[in-house]
Amino acid sequence: MSQRIITLLPAATEIVCALGLEEDLVGRSHECDFPELVKQLPVCSEANIPDNLSSADIDKKVKELLYDALSIYTVNREKIRELAPDVVITQAQCDVCAVSLGDVEAALKDYLDKPVEIISLQPNSLHDVLGDIKLIAFALGTPEKGDQLLEDLQERIDIIRHKLKFIDTKPTVACIEWLEPIMVSGNWVPELVEIAGGTPILAEVGKHSPFVQWTDIKEADPDIIIVMPCGFSIERTMKEMHLLLQQHGFADLKAVKNNRIYIADGNQYFNRPGPRIVDSIEILAEIISPKQFIFGYEGNGWVKFN
Repeated sequence: MSQRIITLLPAATEIVCALGLEEDLVGRSHECDFPELVKQLPVCSEANIPDNLSSADIDKKVKELLYDALSIYTVNREKIRELAPDVVITQAQCDVCAVSLGDVEAALKDYLDKPVEIISLQPNSLHDVLGDIKLIAFALGTPEKGDQLLEDLQERIDIIRHKLKFIDTKPTVACIEWLEPIMVSGNWVPELVEIAGGTPILAEVGKHSPFVQWTDIKEADPDIIIVMPCGFSIERTMKEMHLLLQQHGFADLKAVKNNRIYIADGNQYFNRPGPRIVDSIEILAEIISPKQFIFGYEGNGWVKFN
């Protein structure tokens, strides 16, 4: 039985498509851009932050909006009403990352002409991400497809774990999620680093990404630094790498001396808690353990910064 689905975060869009339900999608958020076919769907949200701001200006604008109790996103309720969804999928994990549950509830309360099921995701760990796939599959009436997808994803994770089983050397890895101010990737990313053969620093599994001082990174002196700003492509991140280069003592870091600074596509991979979270593990495995893994992401999913 077909159903009308609107997804208001990219990860949910990717989950729905991975379950083979792309034909049931009738609307998406302004950020949903994968797989390619979803770009033709009507857009049901917009950001209240201008394009092309610097990292510092984005951070400032976000804090101003949240301080004034304003949303970072606007939900187009007229468009949603017109699309008449049966299901709307959103999130409650981060008010900055995507349209929030509160935004959706406020926009749709007593507004639609029929009952609508709102599914809200709140992943903080890899276990939660995989659990959300199961949750959505069940809610959309395709539990078997969900089980098969999870089995396939788990198999890819197990291959990496198996190949690294007897590797004792686990280099320290700093994953940088924002450049100004500096934020280190938390939530599921430290766990992905561990699976890929590294030792994450300055962030804990399942906890929100913390802001840190440059001196914290200097003192930790990681073996590897991977820059993966939230919502940024590799090209966008390249434009702000000077923010790291100008930090005091940058050239003295072990990662710099050993030429182990990398830029990863945070927008398409690490910041999307959906099926491509396993792609993110494979990217990390290529970076951290290059002698063991070549999955083919170099140049697209990540590059070495020279």
